[in-house]
Amino acid sequence: MINHDVPVQRPEEEGLREEGPREEAPQSPPYTEAMAQWVERFAGDLASAGMPRMAARIFSCLLVSEERSLSSAELAERLHVSPAAISGAKRYLEQVHLIGRESEPGSRRERYRLHHDVWYEAVANRDTLLTRWVSTMQAGLDAVGPTSRAGRRMEETAAFLAFLRDDLGSVLERWRAFRAEST
Repeated sequence: MINHDVPVQRPEEEGLREEGPREEAPQSPPYTEAMAQWVERFAGDLASAGMPRMAARIFSCLLVSEERSLSSAELAERLHVSPAAISGAKRYLEQVHLIGRESEPGSRRERYRLHHDVWYEAVANRDTLLTRWVSTMQAGLDAVGPTSRAGRRMEETAAFLAFLRDDLGSVLERWRAFRAEST
């Protein structure tokens, strides 16, 4: 039980103050206009390739940021959007393995970060997706028959997707070897 009649002593009054100047939390580098312009440019490139626009903007913002992670509020501030606009796009980026989330110590807030090797992570998780697509193409082929025009398109698609899936492992292995040589 706290005795409210006894004055609370601050650490400096008790001689417990740490020696030397207090270290402040490191300041984040400024988010510049040039960075904001690059975010919009790369987001446009990603959107042209099929990524949802807001997801592309969030991904680009995380990529250009010096900080290890950003909160929804920080993303919203930098992108000049509401936190609600950020919500669905974050889910999309998590589903495609481009970002992860982490809890902010001492808070219920979450922060979002790129995976360490973001492109490797995104591609490495595609083998499951490619396997599913090959299976779906095979089911479509069974439905329309292999001699129909649709069947030939599905067979070609299934063969291409299987080729990608089977070659993906060696591509990723070559990437790891390349990275090991260059570091």
